[in-house]
Amino acid sequence: MKLGFARALSRAFKSQKRLAKLIVKVIKPKARRRRPKARPIAQKPLLVEISAFGSNPGRLVMKIFVPSRRLPKNPALVVVLHGCRQTPESLDSASSFSKLAKERGFVLLYPEQRNANNPQRCFNWFRPGAVARDRGEVLSIRQMIDEACRRHQIDRSRIFIAGLSAGGAMTAALVANYPALFAGAAMIAGMPFGSSRDAMSALHAMKSGVREPAGGWGRPVTEISGDATSWPAIAIWHSDKDGTVNPLNAQACVDQWLGVLRIARDGGKNEQRVWGRLQTWKAPEGETVSLYSIQDLGHGLPVGRRQPAETRDPFVIPSGISLPLELMRLWG
Repeated sequence: MKLGFARALSRAFKSQKRLAKLIVKVIKPKARRRRPKARPIAQKPLLVEISAFGSNPGRLVMKIFVPSRRLPKNPALVVVLHGCRQTPESLDSASSFSKLAKERGFVLLYPEQRNANNPQRCFNWFRPGAVARDRGEVLSIRQMIDEACRRHQIDRSRIFIAGLSAGGAMTAALVANYPALFAGAAMIAGMPFGSSRDAMSALHAMKSGVREPAGGWGRPVTEISGDATSWPAIAIWHSDKDGTVNPLNAQACVDQWLGVLRIARDGGKNEQRVWGRLQTWKAPEGETVSLYSIQDLGHGLPVGRRQPAETRDPFVIPSGISLPLELMRLWG
């Protein structure tokens, strides 16, 4: 009797254990097999560096963007010069020039300054050797333009250039040296050509405003451009709250190009806009000079939207007007 009871009790315990294991198995979630993490696919750089483009006396870097979709036959070329403490990548991601190049089918060229040339990565617009015709940084950028034209069959009547701050001053130097090369030029928070001959005088001129040289502001340009007969449309952009480059320098830039094109300053047209003021002048031969005076902007390039955090650049600033889009309109 006792033996039978013990056996029955033992069987009951075993049954309970089996039942308990079964319940645990049902209730306990299945351990998920860890999938191996996918390795991130290396993204192709948006801007591609071109190493061989000429003698490169200015020791600059050439970067280019070509839309992946098929380009139109003989596309336009837009050259963009960054400012101090910028890179082509930071300026492009914040301004979306490459996005416009995709949408509208043009090639984009970004010359880049090296730290070895200038510790702030500024183009050396104030050094005579860097901006003299067929020398220094000016010639390096000219060689980049020629290489881009060769590679992509660029329409040489549709080469445009824009530059911010030191890049704006370098834009003025390039137009002074090679006026027939460009169909349009935009100088953003820049300086007039020939306004400085060294770093100290450049800093003083930027801060306080530059003095007009003997013979007027047109003289430094006409001395280097020779008997040029073709000039691009000139657009000068500046903010009234620029604390880095005094807005008086924008007036000097206007005087420079009005002097070159022999246009009377009092013959311009004034328009008040939501974002500021637009003044335009037109020569009898058709060349134009425009001054975009932007309200409450600070030192930088205006864009018509707020930037996502990952694409912010301190020198690309939300505004009531988008400079890249306005240039597309001006340049057709």
